[in-house]
Amino acid sequence: MNQQNKIQNPQANIPQQGPQMNDRDMINDTLSSLKHLTGNFNVFSSEASHQALHQDIMGMLIETQTQTRDMYNLMFRKGWYSLEVEQPQKLQQTHQQFASYQSQFPYHGRMMQ
Repeated sequence: MNQQNKIQNPQANIPQQGPQMNDRDMINDTLSSLKHLTGNFNVFSSEASHQALHQDIMGMLIETQTQTRDMYNLMFRKGWYSLEVEQPQKLQQTHQQFASYQSQFPYHGRMMQ
């Protein structure tokens, strides 16, 4: 892959100490776990049968979403998480594709009454 198509900070120095997890490994594992938790909290909050339980789970969902974003930002800042640059015309094309799907939705994007 061409390096010009990557958005990434310089990688922080990671000392290798054998088979043990280093900082990058631990943060990556934490990020992965938080992503898993937010997905589960999202389903749980949608299906909670009691309003107080729903509110408690929503609080946990927001907290884990914030922690997930913090872990992503930390990894990106240290150069351990990179993104690929996309061509503007491809972005526009994808946007148009999904915007056209709105006409297929019931109520055409309007809320049900």
